[in-house]
Amino acid sequence: MANTDLYMIYHGILVPRISHSEESLNYHEKFTVKDDDIFSVTYPKSGTTWMQEILPLLLNGGDLTVVQTIPNWDRVPWLEETRASSILDKIPSPRAMVSHMPYHLMPQTFFNSKAKVIYVTRNPKDVLVSSFHFHKMASFLDEPGTLEEFTDKFLAGNVFFGKWTDHVKSWQNTDLGDRILYITYEDMLQDLRGVLVRILTLLGRQLSADALDRVVDHCTFKNMKTNTMSNYSLVPQNIMDCKKSSFLRKGIAGDWKNHFSPELDAKFTAAIQEEMNGSNISFPWDEE
Repeated sequence: MANTDLYMIYHGILVPRISHSEESLNYHEKFTVKDDDIFSVTYPKSGTTWMQEILPLLLNGGDLTVVQTIPNWDRVPWLEETRASSILDKIPSPRAMVSHMPYHLMPQTFFNSKAKVIYVTRNPKDVLVSSFHFHKMASFLDEPGTLEEFTDKFLAGNVFFGKWTDHVKSWQNTDLGDRILYITYEDMLQDLRGVLVRILTLLGRQLSADALDRVVDHCTFKNMKTNTMSNYSLVPQNIMDCKKSSFLRKGIAGDWKNHFSPELDAKFTAAIQEEMNGSNISFPWDEE
């Protein structure tokens, strides 16, 4: 069972108390979405921090000042978290924000707006490994136990923001039409420039080749890892202990192969396949 000291239960999903409150979730529900708002939606550990780096740069023409001087949680805030109400009213339009919410829990005004969404997915095996390490270093999440124990919790949805499969399915069969762009973490690793061009197209924006080069270079994982405004090193050690595991750890695809036993791989793959059965959703990593 969930540790109620650490988590609140919101419409059946666990959310960490450190960053969510009755007030913040209420603010989220009643939030007035503007037509030029941009949401990057992810299941946790799927590239959120990366999108918080990318979006301001694409929106401001590639000026790096904002990402070098403002912490990522203030420049592209989480809509459902406690800081949102003090920040979002001050951010000039177009506003970029991130969310871990499943589709049906978005604010009511979102559905009738023209707001754009970038939904980022990542191989769930890598999500699991990343989340496992995150639980080890974050004092506001419960102890993960062994990887096998944590896998059982992950597959059952007894982790923050519920089941990976539920989240992905909720965002796949929407009626958002050309308001939503689907990208994968793996796409971003393989061809970051190509992904940025797709995002610019979604947003109806253009960047000069020089500005795009600058953004691509800045948003490589190794450069983000050293940016104190993005790597969570500003967070006190008693909340996130970077000595146990750095927040931006490896930024690669396929790290799960260094952690999964053949038995765990078979069990995890079967469980995910069963949940996704009949959804007609396929991912590039399904062939691996």
